[in-house]
This record gives sequence, structure tokens and C-alpha cells, in this order.
Amino acid sequence: MAGLRIIPRLDIKGPNLIKGIRLEGLRVVGDPHAFALRYYAQGADELVFMDIVASLYQRNSLSDIIRRAANHIYIPITVGGGIRSLDDVHNMLRSGADKVAINTAAIARPALITEVARRFGSQCIVLSVEAKRTGPGRWEAYTDNGREHTGLDVIDWIVQAVALGAGEILLTAVDQEGTRKGLDIELLRAVNARVNVPVIISGGFGDVADLQRASAAGASGVAIADALHWGRMTVSDIKQHAQAQGVEVRL
Repeated sequence: MAGLRIIPRLDIKGPNLIKGIRLEGLRVVGDPHAFALRYYAQGADELVFMDIVASLYQRNSLSDIIRRAANHIYIPITVGGGIRSLDDVHNMLRSGADKVAINTAAIARPALITEVARRFGSQCIVLSVEAKRTGPGRWEAYTDNGREHTGLDVIDWIVQAVALGAGEILLTAVDQEGTRKGLDIELLRAVNARVNVPVIISGGFGDVADLQRASAAGASGVAIADALHWGRMTVSDIKQHAQAQGVEVRL
């Protein structure tokens, strides 16, 4: 059985790595390339780069950042934000990405999921989901970095997207994001009960105990930003502590 993937998440605005709380109140962290190299050296299993203003401007501006990273980093790279067409996907892959994450465009036109899966393979397409809790056991999918309602039930939408060809889920719990209060394990369990593709849980990582809970709930990976960006932990710290607590991670 493959171990739980530890995946640094780098949210990008313009040339800067940024971080907020619940996707708001964004602060500049630094140069995304420098942080990506640091996490690669620390033993990250994959990296996720998200252009957080791309949907607003209907374009993804990460090509140069991805191209630069791919020249020095030899682990899988996922890129998301503003990807709206097969040409956009092709451009990201040509720049060095291994996978693309799509949210807004997939909700606007679900057939895009099938088109990407048929052209590039299901393993290439990651459904990015921004989930906000609406009540007990219920979450709504949002777009545009957690700003826009869709009216879609998160679980129903994920089931539909997987049927259309999505090969992986990047599941962001917006209510938890940046709070350090813990991952939304209830959301993770609800998704894993309905689909059998890998699920990466994102938003709210506080400490290594979160990894135990995520692993038990069936996560394939945990995307981490705050703890890494602000130096509370390193990737290698996280893996060592996780292993000491019986969580199987990739070494």
C-alpha cells in the first residue's frame, strides 16, 4: 500500500507565493520558486501550484513558474487556476506540469472533464473542489477562490465529476483553510464513501495527529501550506513524526 502523500501547496498571486485564512486576507510569503525548491529538498512527494486569481482574469499565468520549477524538481507537479480548455491543459503540460486541477471551468461545462480525460488520460485531471459547510453533513461547492456560490452539493458534484473522468480530487475545506484548527475529516469521509479515486485533503492542517485522522479516513494525500510556509514544520519533520505515530508515509 502506498503511503500518505505529503504535498506542499503553493498558492500564487502574480509573481508571489501568498497565504491567507479561509482564502482571504492574503499575505505575501515570498518567491514561489525558492519555496518549491526547499520543499523538494525536504522530501515532498508532490507539489501543487494554484493561481488564485486566474479564474477572475480568465487566464493562468503560471507557465514561467512551472517551467522554471520543472527544470529543477523531479516529483509530480499539479497546476490549477484559470484552466478552461484543452489548449490550456496542453500548455501547462508542455510547461512541465504532470497534472492539471480544474474547478470553475469544470462546473461551468462538465464535459471539459471528459474531454481532458480522453485527450490526456484521467490520471492527468484533478477536480479541485472548494467546499464550504452549509449544515450538518452538507457542503456547497464554490468557485473563484471561495468567492462564488454554485448551488452544487459537494458530494453529488464529485460523484458526477468522477463519472465524467476525473482521476483525482483536491478537496479544500474553505472553512478550515489557514486556521490551523484541523482538517475536515467528516468531509473527507463523506467523499471517500462515494468515490474510489485518490483524494487529497487540504485546509486546516494543524499537527501530525491530523495525518493519523486523514489516513484513517482514506486520504491519499494531505496538502499543507501554512505549517510549511511559516516554518512551523518541515516536510521531513512531518514525515518523521507521522512515521513515529504509525502513519505510513512515503520516504
